[in-house]
Amino acid sequence: MDRYSAYTRLRTVRHDDGVLEIVMGEPGKLATADAVAHAELAEIWRDVDADADVRVAVLRGEGKGFSGGGDFAMIEDTIADFHTRARVWREARDLVYNLINCSKPVVSAMHGPAVGAGLVAGLLADVSIAAKTARIIDGHTRLGVAAGDHAAIVWPLLCGMAKAKYYLLLCEPISGEEAERIGLVSLAVDEADVVPRAFDVARRLASGAQSAIRWTKYSLNNWLRLAGPSFDASLALEMLGFTGPEVREGVASHKEKRAPRFDPKCAF
Repeated sequence: MDRYSAYTRLRTVRHDDGVLEIVMGEPGKLATADAVAHAELAEIWRDVDADADVRVAVLRGEGKGFSGGGDFAMIEDTIADFHTRARVWREARDLVYNLINCSKPVVSAMHGPAVGAGLVAGLLADVSIAAKTARIIDGHTRLGVAAGDHAAIVWPLLCGMAKAKYYLLLCEPISGEEAERIGLVSLAVDEADVVPRAFDVARRLASGAQSAIRWTKYSLNNWLRLAGPSFDASLALEMLGFTGPEVREGVASHKEKRAPRFDPKCAF
C-alpha cells in the first residue's frame, strides 16, 4: 500500500523524476486546516523523509489560494478543551520540526492567500516561491493569541527582527513581491509561473547530488534548530492564549466580520 493512501486532506502525485507533489485543498476552494488536515500536514514530512522514491517535494495549494488557516470549529475546540489544545500544540510543534528535519528538499508554490498551518510549511520550505500578488498573513495577534507556529523560529532569520516585529505584531498583509524584497521568500514570480517555476527548481534539485544537497540542508537548518527554544516558548504562549478572553473576542469578530474590541485591561 502506498504510504500516502491514508491521507484524506492532502493529495499526492508521484512524478517520474523523483518529485512528489503535495496538494492542499480542492479546485475552486481555499484550503482550510480542520483537525484532520492539521494532523496530516504535520505528519507527511516523516513519510517524505522515509520514502526512498522521493528526492524532492513540492507543496502547493489548489483553487483560490495556497492556504486559508484553521477552520473555526478547530479553533473553538482548541479554546474549549484541554485535550484538543494539547493535541494541537503537539501537531504544531511536529509540523515545524518534521519539516526542519526532513532530509529531502521541499519547494513551496504559494499563490493567493497564504495563512495558518499552510503558511508554516510554505515559509519553512527550503525554496519558497510566491506569486507577486500572493497575500502572506500571520494573523495570530488579530485572533488574540501570540504568534506561535513558525514565526519566532524563522521570520527574524529570513527578514530581520524589525520587519518580523512589524508584520507579526500588526498582522499586516505582505504581497509576494514585498516578501521577496525583504527576504521572506526565495522568489516572487507572476502567478501563472508559480507552479512551473516550483517544478523547475524541484527537478534541478532532484537531478543534483543528493547527499550533498541533503547535508547542505541539514547544516543550514542548524540555524533554525538554534532558535528552537524561542519557538517552543512562542508555541506554549500561543496555547496559553487559547485559554484567555482575547481569543474569544478575536473569533467572535472574525465570525461577525467586524473589527475586534479587545479589552486593554486583559494585559498580563
